[in-house]
Amino acid sequence: PKPENAITIAVSSRALFRMEEEQKIYNEQGVEAYVKYQLDHENEPFLPGAAFPFVKALEAVNTQLRELYPDSEELFDIVLMTNNHAQVGVRLINSINHYDLFIERFCMTGGNSPICYLKAYHTNLYLSSDAEKVSGAIEEGIAAATIFSPSKDLEVSENQLRVAFDGDAVLFSDESEQIVKAHGLDMFFEHEKAHENKPLAQGPLKGFLEALGKLQKKFYSKGLRMECPIRTYLVTARSAASSGARALKTLRSWGLETDEALFLAGAPKGPLLK
Repeated sequence: PKPENAITIAVSSRALFRMEEEQKIYNEQGVEAYVKYQLDHENEPFLPGAAFPFVKALEAVNTQLRELYPDSEELFDIVLMTNNHAQVGVRLINSINHYDLFIERFCMTGGNSPICYLKAYHTNLYLSSDAEKVSGAIEEGIAAATIFSPSKDLEVSENQLRVAFDGDAVLFSDESEQIVKAHGLDMFFEHEKAHENKPLAQGPLKGFLEALGKLQKKFYSKGLRMECPIRTYLVTARSAASSGARALKTLRSWGLETDEALFLAGAPKGPLLK
């Protein structure tokens, strides 16, 4: 797909593949030993990392979009964005080919931060296991998320792209969250009730939900709403009765929706995300 028409997902090598052993060598022995190890093992594919099922799901969506719209260039374009040295690229390419991933564009920055390249690649979402780089991307106005390796293997769909969005400070700005921190929950509830019909300002991932919504509508227009391989979720600590309406009305004012909305009223989000 042409970059200007695609939804570009930039993913770091340590999010896509498991590289804990290699990272340990880098931390303990330095860059030269790290590069030598990678060269010595370049014919051994990396094991799949935390972002691997997400990338497979992106490619599954692309396959269905190509079947429905053979001439369309509105697809996901996956870019490997890494501060690895170019010589490590052979092992990364071998690993990508081993798993039949369609990743044609690489950015290998040789130890420098890749954040400054995200805008040039028209990045819609940046995924990394490095929280510092994710913060840097968000400061540059790029939607970004930190990928965590689960403590145990979880079954994750590689055929349906499931994306859960938090509300405040993610889809929406953190204005309401700041009221909770400064004045407590009671003042927050009063504020949300008084401003129920005033849309919240947008947060860092609003644009990505918008991009997903455009692709979903391509399936809906073919009568495939229930079979759509993209499913979105709003998962928020807000309670439905006291502060949920403003969240939903904000999405409506943007012309956006999520397939499911889960209002947890402060309960933990982890069990639902499993």
